[in-house]
Amino acid sequence: MKSNTKILSEAAVAVALAGVLNFVKIFTLPQAGSITAGAMVPVLWFALRRGAKWGVLAGVVFSFVVMLNPADFFVVHPVQLLLDYPIAFGALGLAGFFQKHELTGVAVGIGGRFLAHFLSGLIFFAIYAPQVFLGLNIGGNAYSYSALYNGSFMLPELVISLLVITVLVRRNLIDLYK
Repeated sequence: MKSNTKILSEAAVAVALAGVLNFVKIFTLPQAGSITAGAMVPVLWFALRRGAKWGVLAGVVFSFVVMLNPADFFVVHPVQLLLDYPIAFGALGLAGFFQKHELTGVAVGIGGRFLAHFLSGLIFFAIYAPQVFLGLNIGGNAYSYSALYNGSFMLPELVISLLVITVLVRRNLIDLYK
């Protein structure tokens, strides 16, 4: 029981730090997608340290923190809410399946989050698909629009997270192993 208290305390710190970093926006898109100063890193680090079960839990809790900020909260349907928040952010915890391969874990966790956002975009935001997006002629294609829209903030977030995790691990600034 004592170790669960320690793990829950670490989770709380990771979620709190992620919540603070989520307020540092580099770029924001119209329907709540944004590039942050590495807001996912604390949850990814926690998942790498404590495993997928705890990482998913921390990701889901982080999603509720994100939903508290009206600028980050855009909902059109209850299922979309689940896909874009608890499922997407919970997917960050998938990094915990790759505890010995940090960069793979980061890519899988963020890839899982992208997939949830992509499905949400495909199902609920296809009506927003323009003829041209980011200078590319996509002809109103919902698949292209969802991939480009979500990729336009998730890819930079992936790069930022990979860089920060790499620096922290290589410099021994964080201990991933209990």
